[in-house]
Amino acid sequence: MIFLLTQNKIDQINPEQWVDLYADSLYRYAILRVNNKNIAEDLVQDTFLSALKNINQFKKKSSVRTWLISILKNKIIDHYRKNFNNVKSTQTTKNNENNSDYLENGMWKGEEAPQNWSKSGDHIYEDKEFLSILERCLKLLPLQTREVFSLREIDGFKSDEICKKLNITSSNLWVLLHRARSILRKCIEKRWLSK
Repeated sequence: MIFLLTQNKIDQINPEQWVDLYADSLYRYAILRVNNKNIAEDLVQDTFLSALKNINQFKKKSSVRTWLISILKNKIIDHYRKNFNNVKSTQTTKNNENNSDYLENGMWKGEEAPQNWSKSGDHIYEDKEFLSILERCLKLLPLQTREVFSLREIDGFKSDEICKKLNITSSNLWVLLHRARSILRKCIEKRWLSK
């Protein structure tokens, strides 16, 4: 029996078995963050290649799956950074100046005020219908806006970490987060709350 346990640990480190053991969970992790099948598949493939190149750096303090996910997280951040470097931050700020839902005094504009979300309750993330609508609404966000929102609200990165990783200013980050939340709010209210 001791031999079997030892053999299982060795098998986890065996790169020949990684695709069978971890590809599905890595793909699910990536697709939620990049929302594009081809990009998610490429990121998972890059993760496996990077892990193979750096297998000697695996300290065995965590599971292979955890190690692979940490590599994948970095690949996703690199993907976001690459896309952000292709977009001028001045365009983002300029577009936001004409895209506010608020009056100058901080009050909501007439019909733009949020609806009552009392329907949501504490278990909103367990509602399959809501999650399906959220996923569809996320697809409506511009790529850079979706990426910032995903890093902040889904992955839980801190603002300063996102700014550093994507090489953006904190004001640009907050503009993108505001835009994402505004678009998502309207989309969810239209598709979920108005039924």
